[in-house]
Amino acid sequence: MLRFAIFLVCSSILFACNSNNVTQDNSLKKYFDDNKVKGCFAMMDNGSGQFTIYDLPRYRDSSYLPASTFKIVNSLIGLQTGHITNDSMVIPWDGIKRWNEDWNKDLTMYQAFRVSAVNYYQEVARRIGKDTMQLWLDSLHYGTGRITGPIDSFWLDNSLKIRPDEQLGLVKRLYFDQLPFFKSYQEMVKRAMIQEDNTNYRLAYKTGTGFSNNGHIISWMVGWIEENKHPYFFVLNMESEDPNAPLTQFRKKMLQDILSHLGFFKGKM
Repeated sequence: MLRFAIFLVCSSILFACNSNNVTQDNSLKKYFDDNKVKGCFAMMDNGSGQFTIYDLPRYRDSSYLPASTFKIVNSLIGLQTGHITNDSMVIPWDGIKRWNEDWNKDLTMYQAFRVSAVNYYQEVARRIGKDTMQLWLDSLHYGTGRITGPIDSFWLDNSLKIRPDEQLGLVKRLYFDQLPFFKSYQEMVKRAMIQEDNTNYRLAYKTGTGFSNNGHIISWMVGWIEENKHPYFFVLNMESEDPNAPLTQFRKKMLQDILSHLGFFKGKM
C-alpha cells in the first residue's frame, strides 16, 4: 500500500491562479471586518475553472497550522494502512476528562471526525507511527511536509503548516477520488464531511482551530458546496490577534453569509 502512494504522488499546487481565471472580490472584506478578523476566502468553480478570491496574497503565499483540518488526511492514512478498519471502528475513551464532553466517550471514526475529537486522532497517529506518516505526507506533498514535532500533535503545534491554496487543492482531489487512497476510503471521509444535504444544495466541510506561533487564533473551513450536481470548492481562513476571540462560534455563519452573498443556497448555481 505504501508503494501505491509513491507511484501516485500528487502535487499540492494543483490549480494555478493567473490573471485570466481569478476574480479578486473585495466585497467579501466586510464579512471579515464585521467579525473583527483578518483572513482570506477562495472558491473555485469546477465547471469553469474560475476562482473568486478575497486576499490573494494570503491565499497563495501564507502558511498556517492545519489544526483539525488534518483529520481529513489522518483518516485517509489510518484507513489505507489498516489502523482504522472502517468509519465504524471504535477507539475506546482513555478515561481522561477533556473540555469537550463529546470527546469523553468511546467513538467511531465517523463520530470522532464529526465532533473533531482530538484524542481519537492522536491515538490514530500514534498507531500509524512517524515513519509511515512521513512517507504519506511526502507522497501527498502536504504543506511544509516535515514532522518535526511529536507524532500525536505535529498538526497542532505549528511544526507542520499548509497554505490555503493547498487546502483547496486537497479537497478538490478528495471530491473526485483522486488522492492516492482507495476510493472506498475517500468516500468514507467525504461522507463524514457532509454537513447539510437538501434539494437545493449539499454542503461539506471540515473545520480546524489552533494558535499560531505568535499566539493568534487561526481557524479554517475547507470543503465544497454542490448545486445541481455542480461542485464549487472553497477555503475560509481567518485569524484574530485576540486568543479568546470566539472564531468557532461565528465561522459557520460567516461561511453561510459569504456563500449567500455569492448566490448559493437557492439551487440556482
